[in-house]
Amino acid sequence: MTINTVLFDLDGTLIDTNELIISSFLHTLEHYYPGQYTRETVLPFMGPPLDESFGELNSEKVDEMIAHYREYNLEHHDELVKEFVGVKETVVALHSQGYKMAIVSTKLHDSVVKGLKLTGLDQYFDVIIGYDDVTKAKPDPEPVFKALQALGSEPIESIMIGDNHHDIEAGQNAGTKTAAVAWSTKGREHLMQFHPDYMLEEMKDLLRILEVR
Repeated sequence: MTINTVLFDLDGTLIDTNELIISSFLHTLEHYYPGQYTRETVLPFMGPPLDESFGELNSEKVDEMIAHYREYNLEHHDELVKEFVGVKETVVALHSQGYKMAIVSTKLHDSVVKGLKLTGLDQYFDVIIGYDDVTKAKPDPEPVFKALQALGSEPIESIMIGDNHHDIEAGQNAGTKTAAVAWSTKGREHLMQFHPDYMLEEMKDLLRILEVR
């Protein structure tokens, strides 16, 4: 079966929000746990939904910590977010060839739109599935299934692309092909443990895999 549908994670995959996310976690954790966290020790928090990450630390202050995180994150969004090399060209090429595309993210829907607009990618995605659009987040297959349903696609003709093992497992759980990105802050070795079908060294590799000219 030929792939005609491409599902992308957003943060760390299409747009470089790594510095924004790391600094947002450091800002929040320094407030609640002074001197206990560094850039390296906040990396495991990246990827899962915020209530999951903060819930493991303090179940009673989850909402408060999320609000603290989001206030900083929104304030510094536009200055710290940028596009990864080759992303725009790849997305434009896929769009021009008629590929169906969607964003499947653990961010809130409005935050996804904000990032897409900042990087000029919003015009290429009619379907966006955010954290507040589902009852279960990745790695549960629900967000993937919801995106596919909106696009009128089947798992067998689709591929899920992301920088985190949650993305790979969500695709696998839904029955799609999967691709991990080597520029993930978690590192390619970490992602290889989850057996993605492909490893993209740069986003343009996707065009070769899909045989887009």
